[in-house]
Amino acid sequence: MTQVSEPAAGSDPATSQGVPGPDDPLPPVVLGSLSPSRAADFKSCPLLYRFRCVDRLPEAPSPAATRGTLVHAVLESLFDLPAAERTLERARDLLPAAWERVRAETPDVESLFPEGASGTEFAEWLASAADLLGNYFRLEDPSRLEPASREERVEVVVDGLRLRGIIDRLDVSPAGDIRVVDYKTGATPREAFEAKALFQMKFYALVLWRTRGVVPRQLRLMYLADTDTLSYAADEDELRRFERTLKAIWAAISRAMQTGDFRPSPSRLCDWCDHKPICPAHGGTPPPFPQSPVLTDPRDALPVTP
Repeated sequence: MTQVSEPAAGSDPATSQGVPGPDDPLPPVVLGSLSPSRAADFKSCPLLYRFRCVDRLPEAPSPAATRGTLVHAVLESLFDLPAAERTLERARDLLPAAWERVRAETPDVESLFPEGASGTEFAEWLASAADLLGNYFRLEDPSRLEPASREERVEVVVDGLRLRGIIDRLDVSPAGDIRVVDYKTGATPREAFEAKALFQMKFYALVLWRTRGVVPRQLRLMYLADTDTLSYAADEDELRRFERTLKAIWAAISRAMQTGDFRPSPSRLCDWCDHKPICPAHGGTPPPFPQSPVLTDPRDALPVTP
C-alpha cells in the first residue's frame, strides 16, 4: 500500500499505519472491517450482505461489471505512458492486454463468451469498452494530468472498525489540495439517487481525512456512459456525521451476526440479484445460518462498481 503522511496536528485522526516499535503505543484493536461496497450492501439489503460476506455464495460475472473492470484496468495503465502518448488510440490499444489481465485475475469471466475472443459477441462487447474510453477522453485530457496515485488501497481503524477501500485515482495539486476521482461505466444517476452514488466517495474522503488530516477538496465521479460528472465537496462536520453512520451500520451488522437476522429489503434491484431464487422475499429459502459465522474480510472482495 502506498505510504501516506502523518496526520496533521490537531486533526485527531486514528490510523493503523506502520509497525509499532518498542516505545510506540500498541496498534488499535480491530473488531470489524467495512469497505464502501459492503457497507452499501447492508444499507440496501442486509440479506445480500449476508449472502456475500457470511455465506460467501458465488455470483456469476456479468458483461457490464466485467466491462467496468476492463475499462478501469486500461485507465490505470494509461497513466504509465508518457503524457504525450496518452491518446485515445493508445488507450484502445491497451484493451487486449487489459483483457488478459482481467482473465488472469478472474478466470470465470471467460464463461461470458463461449465462442472466445474470436466470437461476434466478444467483439461487440470489446467495442463497447472502446466506446467508453472515447467518452472518457471527452471528459478530460489525460496528457495534462499526473495523478498522485492510482488504484490505491487505503485504510484506517476508527474505534475498532477498520475502514478500507481502493481509490481509482488521487490527484494532488501543488498546493496540496486532494481530488478523489472514481470512474463509473454506467450512466449518471437521477437526482434522487445521488446520495447513494456519493456514499462511496464520502467513505474515501473520511479515510483520507483520518489518515492524512486533510479533507479532500473535491470528490469527482466520472460517468462514461453519458459523458457526465458529479462533483461534491465535503467538510469535517459532514465527515464526522458520516463516520457515525458507518459505526451505526457496523453495530447493526454485529447485532445481525449475533441473531442471524439478516432481513431482505426488496427493490427493483432484485431483478439483477444472483440470489433471488433463494430469497424469502421472492418465495425462496436461504441456506441455514452458520453455527459459527465468520465474516469475509473486505480486503478479499473489493469489486469495481460499473
